[in-house]
Amino acid sequence: MANIIRRDPLEDLFRGFFVRPVDFGTGTSSEAPEMRVDVKENPDAYQVHAELPGIGKEDIHVHIDGPVVSISAERKQEKEVKEGSRVLRTERYFGKVSRSFQLGQEVDEAAASAKFNDGVLELNLPKKAAAQAKRLNIE
Repeated sequence: MANIIRRDPLEDLFRGFFVRPVDFGTGTSSEAPEMRVDVKENPDAYQVHAELPGIGKEDIHVHIDGPVVSISAERKQEKEVKEGSRVLRTERYFGKVSRSFQLGQEVDEAAASAKFNDGVLELNLPKKAAAQAKRLNIE
């Protein structure tokens, strides 16, 4: 008796478009690293925590455009194991990850700040003061 497998054509079409979880610590995977992001809102600012283990702060870029925040990072790792003058194994890993998200209100770029400590990027994004509507008098 033959086995019948039911397949969803849309699943096959979109299979490569979504990022799957990756072990960031070993650096042996050929897939792009994953970035986990937490966004918290308080009355006057947004707090963003992004986990980027194994990445140096010089390889992280943050771009703010109104309410849209984009974070991108690149990881380069090379490992060579030698025994005497004979190379036994050489591994290379290059990966790039980026995330963009839209906040509920525009961010004041001039007052925004960022810290990177122990693989966690912390962004403090103050909200831009909402413009007051102005009523025009008709003459």
